[in-house]
Amino acid sequence: MSVKPIPDGYHSLTPFLTVRDAVRAIEFYKQAFGAVERGIAKGPDGKVMHAELKIGDSIIMLSDEYPEFGALSPQSTGGAGMGLHIYIDGVDAAFDRAVKAGAQVEMPVTDQFWGDRYGKLKDPFGHKWSIATHIKDMTMDEMKHNMDEAMEKMQKTA
Repeated sequence: MSVKPIPDGYHSLTPFLTVRDAVRAIEFYKQAFGAVERGIAKGPDGKVMHAELKIGDSIIMLSDEYPEFGALSPQSTGGAGMGLHIYIDGVDAAFDRAVKAGAQVEMPVTDQFWGDRYGKLKDPFGHKWSIATHIKDMTMDEMKHNMDEAMEKMQKTA
């Protein structure tokens, strides 16, 4: 029997977040995004060395900050250098749930030119999230046309 190069339940790309106060972050992600805890490993100091959560069909990993190993959260570095995107059925309810759990609205949920109902949040740990429900399939030409119209409209209101 051979070992699979990608274990069951994982995808080729799995985000790993560094947070300040991982135990609190895990509870936030459960409440805000419906995350399910898969496991937590704590070090001798009680800090979370490795945790896994499942959101929808995807796994995210996270740990507490460990400055001595260069593992710093956005709160320590002054901002998030990346973001996470969730496709979910019922974006409006999911977005509201995340805000009630403590996320900050960066962009309210609205229908977008590329065919998603989409909004952006920042979690209490400094990570940026976008949440969307796909509402319309479009060709690349249709998206380009819609983008051009949206940009033209923005320029007129600026």
